[in-house]
Amino acid sequence: MDLPIPQIQGLRGERQIPGDKSISHRALMIGAISDGVSEIRSCSRAADPMSTLSCVRQLGLDIEDLGDRILIHGKGRRGLVQPSTPLDAGNSGTTMRLFSGILSGQKFASTIVGDSSLSRRPMKRILDPLRLMGANIQGSKGNTAPLIIQPVEQLNAISYNLPVPSAQVKSALIFAGLYARGETTIQETVKTRDHSERMLGLRTSTKEGLYIVEIHPGIRVEGKKFFVPGDMSAAAFLLAAGLLVPGSNLRIKNVGLNPTRRRILDILKSMGGNITIENERVVAGEPLGDLNVKYSDLRSDLELGGSEIVDIIDEIPILAVTCLFAEGSLRIRDAQELRAKETDRISAIVHNLRRMGVLAEEYQDGFAFEGKQKMKGGVLPSYGDHRIAMSFGIASLRIPDSTIEGAECVEISYPGFWKDLLS
Repeated sequence: MDLPIPQIQGLRGERQIPGDKSISHRALMIGAISDGVSEIRSCSRAADPMSTLSCVRQLGLDIEDLGDRILIHGKGRRGLVQPSTPLDAGNSGTTMRLFSGILSGQKFASTIVGDSSLSRRPMKRILDPLRLMGANIQGSKGNTAPLIIQPVEQLNAISYNLPVPSAQVKSALIFAGLYARGETTIQETVKTRDHSERMLGLRTSTKEGLYIVEIHPGIRVEGKKFFVPGDMSAAAFLLAAGLLVPGSNLRIKNVGLNPTRRRILDILKSMGGNITIENERVVAGEPLGDLNVKYSDLRSDLELGGSEIVDIIDEIPILAVTCLFAEGSLRIRDAQELRAKETDRISAIVHNLRRMGVLAEEYQDGFAFEGKQKMKGGVLPSYGDHRIAMSFGIASLRIPDSTIEGAECVEISYPGFWKDLLS
């Protein structure tokens, strides 16, 4: 679908964004291996979490979808049943990687497949540590999907220092650790999203610069009530729109404010963004609040790299778009992980910037450009990547005669995004 983006004279009102994808995935998986019933409120209905829900169903769980909440009748860690067909993760790397940890500890064989995009994404980062734990898990010759998992007698506990910061790898090992003999410890030099350890109530600590998570197979995983806050990664698009479109005054409700997820908020405020937080509270272990955003004159002069990249890896496309309209410059380094997302996001960002007439440098691990260059409209491809589509959709609000090619891909993470933005 090619979507022409109209010019809008100010965005106003309230918006309730979709539930956090990362938390939704984990709530569905934890509910599946829990003893008793779990209730999940505000679960994301985006395509990726729905792939996880479909896999949970395939594993024999009784699920009641009541619209505003989902009930999962958990059967415990050993209560899953062998699926009759391969588990389909769709486009969701989170589904494939996290379920690999759970399935490595089961007493039955399983296969996880994905769409053509997911089947090109790297899986060696989970295959290697899971094999260290004794898992019998195989990918393709290129260490990509499909993943084939055979049962083993017992997984073994390991002490593992993550070589590359990745919440997905950490969570896969956390889930595998629930099935291991002995206590598994995971160390991170750069702390990544901590939803899994929060939701499972795991012991964490910091020692000599390392963030450490301990997983003991004896912990009780019981059914519980989850409330999924709004996704900060989704909120970032509306925050950018509010900052960039003159006359805007938006309120975004119930946004997750987890310390490992709010770095983009701090960056936008440091650029002069008029963003305030109200009604801060903690619900089901996760901090959340309402965000008010108004049109602002922005200045960037940002050079981001190293450990700073971990907390904003998903928000780099929309940060790039925001900096287009700010005085100053943006330079991103150490973000080579972007080349292994739904598309090569570094290439996609730079290509679209150049289509708009922006002079931009591309590096193997990032890109750079000056803000407030002369820009032109045209057709901007999404490359089938939801974050590229939404980011350049926001840019198009300020650039006449712009069209997003393949705009429907936003359903992966934010169903109804275009309606929310343009209504």
